[in-house]
Amino acid sequence: MILEMKVPSPGESITEVEIATWLVEDGDYVEKDQPIAEVDSDKATLELPAEESGLITLQAEEGDAVAVGAVVCLIDTTADKPAGMPSTTGQAPVESSVAKPMPEKTTYASGSASPAAKKILAEKGLEHSAVKGSGRDGRITKDDAVKAVPSMGSPAGAAPRDVERVKLSMLRRKVAQRLVSVKNETAMLTTFNEVDMQPIFDLRKTYKEDFKEKHGVGLGFMSFFTLAVVRALRLYPDVNAMIDGDYKVNHDFQDISIAVSGPKGLMVPVIRNAQDLGFKEVESEVKRLALRARDGQITVDEMTGGTFTITNGGVFGSMLSTPIINPPQSGILGMHNIVERPVAVNGEVLIRPIMYVALSYDHRIIDGRESVGFLVAVKEALENPVEILMDKDPVKALEL
Repeated sequence: MILEMKVPSPGESITEVEIATWLVEDGDYVEKDQPIAEVDSDKATLELPAEESGLITLQAEEGDAVAVGAVVCLIDTTADKPAGMPSTTGQAPVESSVAKPMPEKTTYASGSASPAAKKILAEKGLEHSAVKGSGRDGRITKDDAVKAVPSMGSPAGAAPRDVERVKLSMLRRKVAQRLVSVKNETAMLTTFNEVDMQPIFDLRKTYKEDFKEKHGVGLGFMSFFTLAVVRALRLYPDVNAMIDGDYKVNHDFQDISIAVSGPKGLMVPVIRNAQDLGFKEVESEVKRLALRARDGQITVDEMTGGTFTITNGGVFGSMLSTPIINPPQSGILGMHNIVERPVAVNGEVLIRPIMYVALSYDHRIIDGRESVGFLVAVKEALENPVEILMDKDPVKALEL
């Protein structure tokens, strides 16, 4: 029996995916549930498991955009499993011994160009020696000439420099489209402030060991920022709202999106109902989502529906930036690195750990009063965490 494997729907509103990587080769024997491909949608990268065991025939190439429901491969379920083939189900892949590639053959044709390629290279002002041929025995084909990029400012006779053209993944292309649309379709503005992180440093120094021992997770900065944001969103609900055509959509909950780095780039999973969570729950959820993003297991559902975003460029050393809104949200808070700076405290100059924070917001729905007030409210909570975020009882707030 020949089984047609079709592209499953990775989520609502997604109509096509891109074959990012085939994990098997045409003609391989695959086992049921064995990952055979990684596919990119505009929201996430997902693994495609084999539906049955058998010999596989690929029907699409890497980089192809394939509609949801289209056939991507055939599996001959009547084929016998090759003798001695280890089972792949539930096991880590074993590196196979691969024969060393044969050295490239060099002939009189190596480096020569076809007539069509010669014409294109002449129009571009390129020498044959500057192009590596992909044709038989190294011959330069028309496609090689079309893809060749003229050097920019290289002196005559200089050694050729390689230029690689890599197609953007569907996820990266979608991100690019969304970023451009945000700039074009929103009245984005950014306001800044600074936060004295010393009170949070003191709390973490006092309680972080007990917190980790009790809850199995570290007491980081994200729980303080998330709870400070939740409070500020309650005070300034327009920052938690969205525009839908001629309407403003208000939310009586705070689903906080957090930007985390994954193998395919930046992912933005959502902490649901953050208004109901404490320090322990926020830190546990941040750790869970970060691990899932790192391992490529994050789902579309886990990255949709947030009402406000927090992004931390400080982990990469950023001092100050203007984060871009995550549509359809109306605001995003940017955290940055913490640097010891001289500041005036009660008439004295002291050295304190200072973080610059930035709020980018859609001015169509959020006025200056709300944006500045929101950021000041975040600053107040972070600089007075015991009184504002812990109800004057750190032990109880941290559940120690």
